[in-house]
Amino acid sequence: MTIDRRGLFRAGLGAGAGILGAQLINTAGASASPAFHPGGRPVLTHGVQSGDATANSAIVWTRSDRAGRMLVEVSRRPDLRGARLVRGPQLGAGSDFTGKVRLRDLPSGEKIFYRVRVEGERQASAPLIGSLTTAPTDRSDIRFVWTGDVAGQGWGINPAFGGMRIFSSMRARTPDFFLHSGDTVYADGPLTETVTLPDGTVWTNVMTEAKSKVAETLDEYRGQFAYNLLDDPYRAFAAEVPQVNQWDDHEVTNNWYPGEILDDARYTEKRVDVLARRSRQAYFEYVPIPDLSGPIYRKLSYGPLLDVFVLDMRTKKDVNDGNTYADPHRGLLGETQKRWLIDGLKRSTATWKVIANDLPIGLVVPDGAAAQEGVAQGDPGAPRGRELEFHTVLREAHRAHVTGIVFLTADVHYTAAHHYDPARAAVQDFTPFWEFVSGPAHAGAFGPNALDGTFGPEAVFVNAPPAANTSPYAGFQHFGEVNIDARSQALTVDLRDIDGKSLFRKTLPKP
Repeated sequence: MTIDRRGLFRAGLGAGAGILGAQLINTAGASASPAFHPGGRPVLTHGVQSGDATANSAIVWTRSDRAGRMLVEVSRRPDLRGARLVRGPQLGAGSDFTGKVRLRDLPSGEKIFYRVRVEGERQASAPLIGSLTTAPTDRSDIRFVWTGDVAGQGWGINPAFGGMRIFSSMRARTPDFFLHSGDTVYADGPLTETVTLPDGTVWTNVMTEAKSKVAETLDEYRGQFAYNLLDDPYRAFAAEVPQVNQWDDHEVTNNWYPGEILDDARYTEKRVDVLARRSRQAYFEYVPIPDLSGPIYRKLSYGPLLDVFVLDMRTKKDVNDGNTYADPHRGLLGETQKRWLIDGLKRSTATWKVIANDLPIGLVVPDGAAAQEGVAQGDPGAPRGRELEFHTVLREAHRAHVTGIVFLTADVHYTAAHHYDPARAAVQDFTPFWEFVSGPAHAGAFGPNALDGTFGPEAVFVNAPPAANTSPYAGFQHFGEVNIDARSQALTVDLRDIDGKSLFRKTLPKP
């Protein structure tokens, strides 16, 4: 594969104008200057998004090109007649002119419509309209989708490909919410104007300044998150489907862990903790997630049928080494989160307990020749290293007779269904469970990875590309869909391709 670096910005911007429109191209990246929009009327530059929709609340997000007051009208009616007005924050340079409002006192289990505008010194912006679905409190049918890994390995927004069109396929499934399983951006993966594939096909990326190098500054991290919202399918999806977002490695840099010092000539700032602080601020500015003050891990309830435990497997992550230690206090979660997860599983009365783990349980994910990035390390024997942490979670849940645990993950850039059974495992004190893998959403396709035998996994289904970093043109882009039937309480998982075709289906009966 060859990469053409000529005309890095010129042709990339020109190629993007057809799908994105000149206005959005001009405001690409972080800290877009108000000079791009003369006059006194603010412009909402990157659409609207919603996230963490509960039974009675949700976060709504937007970004303006200049200072102003964020205003949100909310209604049960699509025409927003009689809408309730919620006054949001004053948007300013301190947050890159982004802002979020938590809508409260919403009715449960309903589609809610909202309209966002920003009120400037003289005029208000043109409004943008979005919608979201609140979580139910009763036994209702539930549908959601999940995937991860967006704009990675050099594959950015390509108008000739239809942009990030997998988001149109997910939107067509009309999900209640979207679980984004991490790698929401590739801050360590610069784009080039074009990429020439082995067959001579040329992939053309829309370019912004922030995507031309690895992110180091706060503004460069902001530009990573802003970039995805330049894509029409992504932006339309975000305006209609509330998100549940996870934090993984490429939001900062590949395979990072706290305290790491980079050995990478692309970076002038080598301290990963400094980079992570900057990325975390940009993440909370640009992602519709509750404010920075609390932990990223959290539980979201969807009535009596579903609890979603959203893990943070990065903030307390230990050093990437051989992952064969015997210290039970090391790991990916940290003691506080591990205890929160165990206690939450024990207390949950939901039929299904979905654990959103952005790093897979049984797949070996190396970090170089001698270190490990994930939970497993390839030794099929008794739990060691980070496996100890998850053995504790599984053992405690088993002893408390917790049922209905399902793991959903991404990260490895292919899709698979894994069944774990103590009859095949090195340890027997856990209840059999499934882990479903999906992705990438819009990135290079890889895999499959080796399975570690410690917890007795069986690869029931795998769909992976024939070569590493296969382009989206080849079709190995995936998302997963979960449907829970209110009457039978069965949970059905479909692993779908870029166009929404089901490649694999598994129905789990009520436990």
